[in-house]
Amino acid sequence: MSGRVVFHIDFDYFYAQCEEIRKPDLRTKPVAVCVYSDRGGDSGAIATANYLARRYGVKSGMPIKFAKKKLEEVPESVFLPTDFDYYTEVSDSAMSIIRRYADVFEYVGKDEAYLDVTKRVESDFKRAAHLAQQLKNALRSTVKLSSTVGISSNKLVSKIASDYKKPDGLTIVEPENVESFLDPLPIRSIPGIGKKSEEKLAEISLETISQLRSVDVFTLNGLFGRKVGTYIYNAARGIDDEPVSPRHDPVQYSRIITLKQDSKDFDFLTKD
Repeated sequence: MSGRVVFHIDFDYFYAQCEEIRKPDLRTKPVAVCVYSDRGGDSGAIATANYLARRYGVKSGMPIKFAKKKLEEVPESVFLPTDFDYYTEVSDSAMSIIRRYADVFEYVGKDEAYLDVTKRVESDFKRAAHLAQQLKNALRSTVKLSSTVGISSNKLVSKIASDYKKPDGLTIVEPENVESFLDPLPIRSIPGIGKKSEEKLAEISLETISQLRSVDVFTLNGLFGRKVGTYIYNAARGIDDEPVSPRHDPVQYSRIITLKQDSKDFDFLTKD
């Protein structure tokens, strides 16, 4: 659809920010939210960390022991267990505000959503920028939540834009600026391209999206298969026709756990 205006909104360092909302004195300290395992002690992994902790190299997925080592000379650093019930409450409150700003609202997860605002802003990106700032202000004043918004004519570019300037960012990419915006970004900025795909492309000297755009679709299909190759070819050009689609917030049946022991044994891994 031509003339679309799509927001991607992402709550900054969500779990850690929720903890800062609950205890404002944490805002001046490195904070890591941890998924502790059943093994006891510091066994487990970092779920998320605030930006102060990230400055010391603490990242999501990092073993808690490694994170504590990086922060061992920072006595004010704080390690907290996850509280998913509380995070869900904060998310629900925020999402109820976000829905009011959308023509079409698509829930993605506790900390992100897409909004189609085309009718509301009459396809005008300046009006869209004002609307996004109003939304960010409403979240900050009501839920005390900082967020980052990417705005473009489709979901793909909006998601890349929301990751461009964090935290508390607002990036607008109008249709005529899509390629110039994408050009200098690393290939891994494209959603769905992970470390292995990035390495495979680096083997043929491709590191930026502008370099990726020089490769024909047949070469990409040969490397990744037709479906993924075509997606990468289109993504490098900022092409995405997928509509923002309303869907129900999912009921969470899964839970994050750490195994009691390290194992690559399939039978062990599939046990309840």
